[in-house]
Amino acid sequence: MVSGSVMSVYSGDFGNLEVKGNIQFAIDYVDSLKELHVFVAQCKDLAAADIKKQRSDPYVKTYLLPDKGKMGKKKTLVVKKTLNPVYNEILRTAPVAFEAENRGEMKLALQYVPEPMPGKKLPTTGEVHIWVKECLDLPLLRGSHLNSFVKCTILPDTSRKSRQKTRAVGKTTNPVFNHTMVYDGFRPEDLTEACVELTVWDHYKLTNQFLGGLRIGFGTGKSYGTEVDWMDSTSEEVALWEKMVNSPNTWIEATLPLRMLLIAKISK
Repeated sequence: MVSGSVMSVYSGDFGNLEVKGNIQFAIDYVDSLKELHVFVAQCKDLAAADIKKQRSDPYVKTYLLPDKGKMGKKKTLVVKKTLNPVYNEILRTAPVAFEAENRGEMKLALQYVPEPMPGKKLPTTGEVHIWVKECLDLPLLRGSHLNSFVKCTILPDTSRKSRQKTRAVGKTTNPVFNHTMVYDGFRPEDLTEACVELTVWDHYKLTNQFLGGLRIGFGTGKSYGTEVDWMDSTSEEVALWEKMVNSPNTWIEATLPLRMLLIAKISK
């Protein structure tokens, strides 16, 4: 396969460098080894990082999303002083974590709290309370070690100010968090357009490994008139959100199975 160049959202600052060129590669899943193999053949007509000498020191990096940490990242050797590097390397990844049918469950409760406004019959805004109680039967990715925590983002807002998280709980596949997150400023119409994204991570040294997640909303595939891939709630997730919207000032509890998610990129 030959693919044209695009800018990666997972790499660093490109400055003013124009991304161009193409890469020749092949992908194969070796069932006997339970490994994903990416054969990187060569690149052609790459951009020159050294403008004066018209050359670069390129290498190829792969990510097996949603894991952007060490376990899901592989790279080739660097080929120096060329815009047409030849690699002929196989990058091997064992996607054990991504194949797991059972990612565990999360026990949680949601509550919508309308804010009464003097002189108005209907509230103009309200708060969504998210009580993350515990997770059950989380998968072990590093032998017998697990140090898990939960992140929460209210989509479509992917800014860092939208993100909250629990503390990390170690040495158990059944961590108890009992952590409540509060998001304010919800207008009644926002409840049909927003989605609560909860993700569970295993923290190890300087990296976080994705374990599973939930997206709780109406699952319409659209948000504020725009088609979005993250509005993909399952029937169980939709049922929890509907009960919360229809029962203000009441905690609605559920235990939901964690699933694979492609995580939206956090903006600044």
